[in-house]
Amino acid sequence: MSKTISISAIAAIASLGLSAAPLRAQQPALDSLAAAVRALQAQVDSLSREPSSAASSAAAAPARTSGAYMNTSFVGLTDAGWSTAKDIGALQPGDHDPHVRGFSIPNGELALDGAVDPYFKGFANIVYKLDAKGETGVELEEMYFVTTSLPGNLQLKGGQFFLEFGRQNPQHPHSWAFADEPLVLSRMFGGEGLRSQGLRLSWLLPTSFYTEAMVSVMNSAGGTTSSFRSDESTLIHGGAPFDRPVDRVGDMLVVPRIATSVDLSETQSVVLGASAAFGPNNSGASARTSIFGADLYYKWKSLTAEKGFPFVSFQAEGMLRRYDAVSRISEATPSLTLPGEVLKDNGAYAQVLWGIKPMLIAGLRGEYANGDPAAFDSELRANRRRISPDLTWFPTEFSKIRLQYNFDDRRGIGTDHSLWMQFEFLLGAHAAHKF
Repeated sequence: MSKTISISAIAAIASLGLSAAPLRAQQPALDSLAAAVRALQAQVDSLSREPSSAASSAAAAPARTSGAYMNTSFVGLTDAGWSTAKDIGALQPGDHDPHVRGFSIPNGELALDGAVDPYFKGFANIVYKLDAKGETGVELEEMYFVTTSLPGNLQLKGGQFFLEFGRQNPQHPHSWAFADEPLVLSRMFGGEGLRSQGLRLSWLLPTSFYTEAMVSVMNSAGGTTSSFRSDESTLIHGGAPFDRPVDRVGDMLVVPRIATSVDLSETQSVVLGASAAFGPNNSGASARTSIFGADLYYKWKSLTAEKGFPFVSFQAEGMLRRYDAVSRISEATPSLTLPGEVLKDNGAYAQVLWGIKPMLIAGLRGEYANGDPAAFDSELRANRRRISPDLTWFPTEFSKIRLQYNFDDRRGIGTDHSLWMQFEFLLGAHAAHKF
């Protein structure tokens, strides 16, 4: 577009629309039109200068690097069912398990994630849930950053987050293959899983196949570190809690992990992992807890798969806990002193999933959790067995319907049968889950 406009040309064109009156009579109209065109010319000249001015300002200002995008989503879980057990809370110890006979809302998750700038990404998960009495609870489940540009295949993660111990612990309930948490995880980490505040450094090894090593240094206190400096660990050792301040690095929770993945063929993959957790517990001034775990994941998927189906996957985890309980005053009977002892617990689960056809999955899980006899014999450390078949149907990728049966066998209590149905819906775009 030309930056100038010929006033005489416009006037000439405009004059074509005038009547055939004498030219002197038309002059006032021409003068008025010329003034209007001059005003229009001034506006055009101003607009033609603005882009270059804006470009100069943009060149002088630094590039906008934050707020490039943010995903926002909400996932809602609703459970319904019945059980022959009267103590549903003890039968289903997971914080996001079904709570009662009838209806439960164990998890409503608001998830946020996005790019902070070229160097960091941010994540947050805010969870809403109803307890067995219908009271609403809200918690900041996770809030953390991860780096995106450290050299040497390193990555730093910081904030509050689920520890990468095994495969199941870092997963949120909406990505579980079953309606409840494996018993061994509740035994080792409590109902809410192992999470805390701290830092994790990971290194992607320069191998021809995926291998990642990581170590986390976290706070060792709080309800989500139940095997360590948490008041809830009194349910393990039965003594009055010993108030342990953080005086040295050894008072922190340290969680190392290594995992590797190998493609066995075009259709088969396997992931192997080993994890550990070391930290103080509150049975005494020098008491410590150690937890060790190993995990395996295998998947076969057809070369002609449609939407990822058909497939077969197998997942298993085993864990061992060594809890050093020093001589301590009984919390229930202060006149009684419990002896120093090493409390050992172990457990495992194995599950197989069969993706029968697009959006339909059948699953079967078997599991157990054991605790050895001790001076304080808590029901929470009793031997347990559970078998759970389930069937999951996805009407779309934004909804899920699951039917699950549980057969439970608890030492000293007996057997129980439970039937649970779960419905899940997703609003928004949720971040991808780990393979």
